[in-house]
Formats: sequence, C-alpha cells, structure tokens
Amino acid sequence: MKKKIKFKNFSTIGKEEITLANKVMKSGILSGFVAGYPDGFNGGKYNQIFEKKLKSFYKCRYAIVLNSWTSGLIASVGALDINPGDEIIVTPWTMSATATAILHWNAIPVFADIEPKTFSIDPKKVKKLISKRTKAIITVDIFGHPSKLNELKKIVKNKNIKIITDAAQSPYSFYGKRLAGTQSDIGGFSLNCHKHIQTGEGGIVVTNNKLFADRIKLLRNHSEAVIERKNVKKINNLVGYNFRLGEIESAIGIEQLKKLKKIVRQKQSQAFYLSKKLKNLEGLIVPKVDKKCTHSFYTFPLVLDTNKINFTRNQLAKAIRNEGLQGFVEGYTNIHLLPMYTKKISYGSRGFPWKTFKSKIRYYKGLCPVAEKLHNETFLNFEICKFDLKKKDLDIICKKFIKIWKHLSKLNTKKFA
Repeated sequence: MKKKIKFKNFSTIGKEEITLANKVMKSGILSGFVAGYPDGFNGGKYNQIFEKKLKSFYKCRYAIVLNSWTSGLIASVGALDINPGDEIIVTPWTMSATATAILHWNAIPVFADIEPKTFSIDPKKVKKLISKRTKAIITVDIFGHPSKLNELKKIVKNKNIKIITDAAQSPYSFYGKRLAGTQSDIGGFSLNCHKHIQTGEGGIVVTNNKLFADRIKLLRNHSEAVIERKNVKKINNLVGYNFRLGEIESAIGIEQLKKLKKIVRQKQSQAFYLSKKLKNLEGLIVPKVDKKCTHSFYTFPLVLDTNKINFTRNQLAKAIRNEGLQGFVEGYTNIHLLPMYTKKISYGSRGFPWKTFKSKIRYYKGLCPVAEKLHNETFLNFEICKFDLKKKDLDIICKKFIKIWKHLSKLNTKKFA
C-alpha cells in the first residue's frame, strides 16, 4: 500500500466567525431562550438576527433555527397534525433521522425506492404507495441534487398530503428559479460540522405556512409550558422539546451564511472538473444534473455500470486505498434494512407501530431494489465537501483514478480477485 495522500480538511471558519462568537462570549448571554411567553420564547438577539437573514436569503416567510436538522425533522413532522398509525412515505437513501423523525409521532415510515440517476425518491414508486393512511411525503435532496418536487406535487394534488423536503445536503441548489427546500410545505437544512456551512451543530427550517411555523417554534421550546399563555387552541402533538440553538452558534451562522454561495460554486467547479476528466472511462457514470436544477455537490456520486466492466466495486475500492487515495466510500445506506425495522424486537410497551396499528407495512430485503443494488454493488461516493481541494489535488485524484480504472480493465476479474 502506498503512503496515504493527505488532502487539507475543508473548513469555513475564519476570523469573522471568531470575532462575532467572542462578542457573544463577552456579553455573557449564551442563550436568550426561556420556556415562557412572550419574553424569551423566540430566543436571543443573534437567534433572531440569523433567522431574519435566512428568511431573506431563502425568500420565505418564516425561517426557524434549531439545534440540529434532526430536531427540525422531528418538529416538522409534529407540525403536520400527524396521528398514531398515520403513514409517511420516505426514501431509504438518507440519514436515519429522516425516517426516525416519523417514529417520534408513532407514525409509520413507508419506504419508496429511489431513481438511479439522482438517487432521490422515485415519484412513480411514491404514487403506488399512497393509501388512505398517507399523510405526508418526506423527500430528500440527496448529495446536493434536488428531488423531483413538481412530480410529487402532482401526485398529492387535491389530497390532504403534505410534503417535507430534507435539503440538508443541498443548501444552495436551485429547482427551477427557486432554491431547493423552499417549494414544499416545509423544508430544511443542516448546519452540522461537515456540511457546506456549519455552526458545529444546528438546523434550519423554512416554510411559508404560518400555522406550521408557529407549531415548529412551539415544539422547539417546550410548547406545553407556553400554550396556555400563548392562547393556543389546537394543542395536539404539542409536547415540546429543547431544540433551541445557542447564541454563539447563531452568531457563527450569520457569518457562515455570507459564504454559502461562494462555497457551493467552488464545489460545483471542483465537481465539474472531476466529471470532465473521468466521464470517458468506459463503465463509469459521473453525476447527472437535471436541466432545470443545479447541484450543490455535498458529495461527488459515482456509479459503476457492471455490464461494461470486468471488475467489482470492492476491487476498485481496494485499489483506490492501495494507491493512497482517501475520501472514496463504498455504498451509501439502506435505512429500511436497519435492525430497528427488520428485527423482531419491541420498543417499550408499544412494540412495533405497524403491529400496534394493524398496518400491513413490512421491511425486508428486496423492498427497494434500486437502492439496494446501488448500496451493495455499484455506488461509489467521493466526499468532495470533506476536503479543501486545489487543482493539483483534483489532478492527483483524476490521474490515480484513471490509472486504477485502466489497470483493472485489463485484468481478468478472477485473477485479480
């Protein structure tokens, strides 16, 4: 194995963030939240400044900051008047929290397979899964590419089914003329430490619906403690949490937001360069971007066409590691096959929600064949957002990858294995 080639880690934290964070520290007010109403209900000075700037950036009526996008997902599902036993359709290719947010409200995740080019939820599969119990769809703009929102909207037209867009990895992707995450009932973004911009931990919810915004704010800040003083009439699902973001994180976020456009454009440039260099390799499929979309390139996703190559993904990944290249990851995930869904165990006294509510929904291998094949055999992800890549780094990646690909292509698979 050759010596590992080390790329500089990607970091967006600079003097501006340090200066403003220090200003918060010196003030002594690290959180402005109080579980009461009205004083302190909406957080402190920097929470509110950050939200105002986000509202302007995303051109939405309401922007709400929380301590994570996981919290944002839980609050978003809770805002939709979800009842135990309701079904929410979701993709299997996402962080586990996207699906477990559904379980927080005793609702049932229904996994729809993904499309093979953009890796987002397949609207055709969604349409087949709509039932009388379906109350929402959670679509994920995975790796930086927006999902097919217009097709999903057509499916739910004249039905009381809401759409949540998990745009955690797509903070500045366009779907048509508007930013991803802003065109569904509720959308949101992650400010986790390895995203395009970060506050260490944090999340953003955006919506144009006042009712949803009010309920998310309540769920963020111990809603049960304030509903009486706030004169809230509809109190179902309003057992609240501490999903509050601190003032330091909000101050950092204010400065980070100023850098987002530049960062995404930088990642796009790097991804287009890699695509240009690698697209002629027989059997390698570089990222496809729909004409009406832009891609934020949180990662650089690759697919192997096994009909055109005589080696396996495992052999390719092993050769990449042997060449010292870092950042390439085999497969992604299959949420529907996690033990919490497939193993016959109970959670507390309730047991499986699908058993409790006499649901016919089951989780098993073969449920999402496109996602499963990609994960098990053909998908290779390069963590482009993890590194601060210069042109020389991109050239090293391309040179070594092409060398490996051509070498494996000449070998007999059995001999190489």
